[in-house]
Amino acid sequence: MWNYRGQGRPPFAEEPGPGQESVWDYPRPPVTAPDTRRVRVLHGDRCLCDSRAAVRLLETASPPTWYLPPAACALDELEPASDRSFCEWKGRASYLALRDAPELGAVAWCYPAPNARFAALAGYLSFYPGKVACFVDDERVRPQPGGFYGGWMTSDIAGPVKGEPGTGGW
Repeated sequence: MWNYRGQGRPPFAEEPGPGQESVWDYPRPPVTAPDTRRVRVLHGDRCLCDSRAAVRLLETASPPTWYLPPAACALDELEPASDRSFCEWKGRASYLALRDAPELGAVAWCYPAPNARFAALAGYLSFYPGKVACFVDDERVRPQPGGFYGGWMTSDIAGPVKGEPGTGGW
């Protein structure tokens, strides 16, 4: 049973420093939050997305997942991937691969028709920072540990986060 829902930090949680937020203060179920920082996604020297109209998904124990408006993304650089998944909160996800680098597999995903509570994410894309270069303002994003989740690790969050060694029981 999940014990933490954003109302209290576990004893092992890091204390956030100045300008940081704790992933243990994020709620469960998750919420969306608009963000106007500049977000860029690059593959080599090509820009896949550049936006100041992102939506962050905030969920207990996870770094934020950043979703970007499709109008700010180079959709012609992407093609449907065969991956599929279902999130108990958001619904069915569709995945996208790079047209010229299909060997990378899915580099992005979206919720074309999310559950009503997450309508703000409809059609917005999120990218895996372990497969393409993602930036929040000028900070290079690190991928969430573990390879399964798509959270964006930046210096303004305090953890530990889901996916790190020893977190399987969370």
